[in-house]
Amino acid sequence: MASANILCSGDNFTCSICLDVFDRPVSTPCGHNFCKSCITTFWDENVMKKCKCPICNKVYDARPDLQVNTFMSEMAAQFKRSVKVKDSSFPEQCSPGVDPGEVPCDVCTGTKLTAVKTCLVCLASYCGTHLEPHQRVAGLKRHKLVDPVDHIEDRICKKHDRLLELFCKTEQLCVCQFCTEKDHKFHPVVPLKEAYEVEKAQLEKIEFEVQQMIQERQEKIKKLKDTVQFSKEDADREIADSVQVFTALVRYIEKCQEDFHKTLEEKQKSTEQQAEGLIKELEQEIKDLTNKRSEVKQLFYTEDHLRFLQTFKALKNPLHTRDWTAVQVSLPSYVGTLRRSLVQLEETLSMEMNNLPDTELKRVQQNEVDITLDPDTAYPQLILSEDGKQVHVGDGTKLLPDNPARFTSLVGVLAKQSFSSGRFYFEVQGKDKTTWELGLAREPINRKQEISTSPGNGYWTIFFNSGDDDQFFVANDSHHHLRTKPQKVGVFVAYDEGLISFYDVNTRVHIYSFTGCTFNEPLYPIVIPYDDDDVNMSIPVIITPANQTD
Repeated sequence: MASANILCSGDNFTCSICLDVFDRPVSTPCGHNFCKSCITTFWDENVMKKCKCPICNKVYDARPDLQVNTFMSEMAAQFKRSVKVKDSSFPEQCSPGVDPGEVPCDVCTGTKLTAVKTCLVCLASYCGTHLEPHQRVAGLKRHKLVDPVDHIEDRICKKHDRLLELFCKTEQLCVCQFCTEKDHKFHPVVPLKEAYEVEKAQLEKIEFEVQQMIQERQEKIKKLKDTVQFSKEDADREIADSVQVFTALVRYIEKCQEDFHKTLEEKQKSTEQQAEGLIKELEQEIKDLTNKRSEVKQLFYTEDHLRFLQTFKALKNPLHTRDWTAVQVSLPSYVGTLRRSLVQLEETLSMEMNNLPDTELKRVQQNEVDITLDPDTAYPQLILSEDGKQVHVGDGTKLLPDNPARFTSLVGVLAKQSFSSGRFYFEVQGKDKTTWELGLAREPINRKQEISTSPGNGYWTIFFNSGDDDQFFVANDSHHHLRTKPQKVGVFVAYDEGLISFYDVNTRVHIYSFTGCTFNEPLYPIVIPYDDDDVNMSIPVIITPANQTD
């Protein structure tokens, strides 16, 4: 009967430290019982290095030799079994247990309650009830409590069985106090919190850099898709023009038309394949970077110093990504393709060729832009009209401010507008000029010293010289003859394709093209109206609007 009464009272078998049923109970010389691990930990953590009873505060000069109380152990085991049977008989009285993602109490028996704190000294997690000794007992109050942590064993040094509470800067590892006395003796170490704060600041930088890389690649994908679309539109226009021309020429050009389509389709297919490959690679990099960004963001909000530092080591290593700065799809140039195809039939189709409309010029004229000349760049002897559309050489040199943008050796003037992408077209009239030059110049260029206007020096221009019996132009240091004197010249630029083409607007004839160029800086239209002689020097070069009906 007495045994039954004893078993009915759980207080007789509860450790006053952990407030749970005894686990391997031991008795102190003063007659009080505790779990062996509880009293041992209590004495280990006593800062005064004295062993005393947590209940009666009796102090022992030497740590008592504790032996397991077999009687108390058996009685506690019987009590556990009786409680387990009772719980199984009345399941409605059981605690609801721990929800997924929560940390269970390490002390609870039977149904586990959710832990509210984890002790980094005891290396255990406690529910509100079993946490009470840490709030009451003086020795336990000094223990470090943190929010519940699962897998507390990961916080223990595998070599010394001590808490990982320091960070080695040299080897970028979390270490215990014993590690600093041996393997990491001469390495700089700091507390986990200090290392956490330093590395977290780096994590913000990594997150920003990753986001920036994602944006750059998204912009690159857009540019690649735009390139494919431009290529397709060009191909569609070329094919439509070719159908109109070749249909009129019937059998003579059927074979030419077939070859023409094949060339365009191959160029387009090559462009699409190249772009698709790059897009696929970019999308994969974005996926990888997005995953890393998610990991970085997830880690950024963790307050778990150990998990942060252990995970950060892998996250801060940069992904192996390509430098996309100079990567681009080479946009095929379709300008001139139709013309070259027709030239092959010149011997048999000369009459038909003479009657063909110049669809090429009409097409490039659709890219017309409005440009005006910039007086701040004009050579001091040049005179510009108020609207910035005309320029000619004056009688003398004007006294002007020393402007870094002004030409002082080359008799030229730049447009106010610059272009760094896409396509554009403008027309310049110089019908009464004997000698003049026009084209494009990149920024920066040397404006103060006398240099040749060549691509190597940042100029893509053609130089016109008209005499009584000879019409010629010079481009790329090469001399070319013309059948007629150009009255008005059209300039077409496809920046991303590296193409600059010149046309005689009145005869609708292609004059010359710079191809395969690489442009990395802004391009400015440039006009150079040389002072031919006293009579012609006042004749202006004029920026005129394109008239597609000419």
